[in-house]
Amino acid sequence: MLMLPADLQNLVADAIDRYRSRVDYLAVRLEESEGTEIFVRSDRVETLSEEVSVGGQVRACYKGGWGFASFNRISQLQERIAEAVTAARLVGTERTFLAPIPIVQDLCHLPLTGTDPRNIPLADKKALCDRYTEILRSVDDRITTTSVRYSDCAQRVIFVTSEGTSIEQSWVDLEMRFAATARNGDTVQTGRETAGSRKAYDDMTQLDDRVRSAAQRAIDTLALPSVQGKTYTVVIDPVLTGLFVHEAFGHLSEADMAYENPDLLEVMTLGRRFGSSDLQIFDGAAPEGHRGSYLYDDEGTPASVTQLIEDGVLVGRLHSRETAGKLGEKPTGNARCLNYHHSPIVRMTNTWIASGNTPVDRLFDDIQEGVYARNWLGGMTNGEMFTFSAGEAWMIRRGQLAEKVRDVTLSGNVFTTLADIEAIGDDFYWDESGGCGKGGQNGLPVGCGGPSLRIRNVVVGGE
Repeated sequence: MLMLPADLQNLVADAIDRYRSRVDYLAVRLEESEGTEIFVRSDRVETLSEEVSVGGQVRACYKGGWGFASFNRISQLQERIAEAVTAARLVGTERTFLAPIPIVQDLCHLPLTGTDPRNIPLADKKALCDRYTEILRSVDDRITTTSVRYSDCAQRVIFVTSEGTSIEQSWVDLEMRFAATARNGDTVQTGRETAGSRKAYDDMTQLDDRVRSAAQRAIDTLALPSVQGKTYTVVIDPVLTGLFVHEAFGHLSEADMAYENPDLLEVMTLGRRFGSSDLQIFDGAAPEGHRGSYLYDDEGTPASVTQLIEDGVLVGRLHSRETAGKLGEKPTGNARCLNYHHSPIVRMTNTWIASGNTPVDRLFDDIQEGVYARNWLGGMTNGEMFTFSAGEAWMIRRGQLAEKVRDVTLSGNVFTTLADIEAIGDDFYWDESGGCGKGGQNGLPVGCGGPSLRIRNVVVGGE
């Protein structure tokens, strides 16, 4: 992937020099990418494409006002810089707040541990999707609809600023999504699985058991009774913990959400207690090998690990340089954009709850009637309120797993739920299947994880 001219960084630096004195800050991001998209619904191929893209973006800031321009012809670079600078000067009226970061010159590549998907023919990727489609359909005749989605993307980014930073980064990302819908009369149930990797194409070729499990869950759930809706003590598995910490708490930790909303900023006051002294929550791109991992964010801030909750107390939040500057805090390396069409905004990377000390089998102790929920089926959040659907669930009776149930949704207020965590398991699982959406930038790769949790007073929807 060498579509950009070799001397482009020098050309960009020269172009920035011409406008440096007219703005407080100027940054150019150039990007080349190539990828594959395949979507098979039942026996019909709805998408089968390979794409190559080259483009860039310019961001300029003057007196707190931002100008942005994107382009897909390198010959337009000078013109787009001029447009972004002009726009910033038109809207800037106050003061530019950009927290300082190290000035770096770096060349970095996130290495693969196995086969590069760019070396795999499109026909082979299509055959992989067909294989998984057949696995889904073969589980039972009551499977009425299946879907398999495959995507891979290799990106190379060059980032140069008026402050002197010059960074080149590259990586490869892969994702597959599977769903099977089963019908028995008027009863319809769906099972889903998602997998992602930044390590190797090989990770996408070893998913037979997970694919089969998705279809089998759809079939098994057809005959299950619905849970009786009420408030229970609930035990959730690490996959649901990861979904919860990302969706319900992580977005509230993104500082652009806070400084634009005084009420939320008051709620998310540093030093406020949200849970027990056993509760530790983190976000960071520095841990290697995860889908939210990188060395520098899209403003050139080095990757780090930010502790959000320490011993149950809110101690941090996620920042871009601007949000850190406006709130008088340190940048955390969480300014990310999906591609050159979008400006960087504050986004999560890898978000997790740290393991506790309670053996997993002891999480069920003394629960006379409760629910054990595993995996995810769907969900939504609205501010501090959340609702998630479990992929599988069992009743807990007298401290033991009992009958399996369906239609389990978990709802609540994130702050109340954090305070209601009674025990934190000693297990842990990283879920690499995440694609996060915010501000029109959907599908940004993230990781999330955590241990099993025992939570009291959870509203469970059902019959």
